[in-house]
Amino acid sequence: MKVTLIRISPVGVSALLFVLAGAAAAQPAVRAPLESANERKPAPDFALQDASGKTANLKQYHGKVVLLDFWATWCTGCKQEIPWFTEFQKTYGKKGLAVVGVSLDEDGWKVLKPFLAEHKIPYRMLLGDDATAKQYGIDNMPDTFLIDRKGKVAAAYRAGLVDRDDVERNIKALLAKH
Repeated sequence: MKVTLIRISPVGVSALLFVLAGAAAAQPAVRAPLESANERKPAPDFALQDASGKTANLKQYHGKVVLLDFWATWCTGCKQEIPWFTEFQKTYGKKGLAVVGVSLDEDGWKVLKPFLAEHKIPYRMLLGDDATAKQYGIDNMPDTFLIDRKGKVAAAYRAGLVDRDDVERNIKALLAKH
């Protein structure tokens, strides 16, 4: 029996890992169609605290279109979406959009507060919990939901980086309906 040994250089391994990482990063962005109004299900309510200690719940946003983003400080895709969501808040906030982030960081405010201080995010950030994550079916992040003015889930972007243009189109469509 003849055995052939293959020698792989560290440079070759590094190049292979770089290519594989690029392929993983090049996954298509997540799109989500708007559900028809009569098929939408109520978004689960929650009672979560923001950085100032105030409790927030979804009912406080009734009458607004809500972009509800489940994320974590360690999640690369999540951090890539934050500038987009910031822009949406600035552009559409006066038209009835409320962007709300829900951090699912295990270390809670210990990691979240320094992150928020450094990044100056202009929308409300809440600290999530297991019960809320379970209600929304969060298994992987980022997960983003568009909730209509009546508190119903209009679109769900599951487990992946959102398609920015798709989210913006859906926001515009929801804001156009009063």
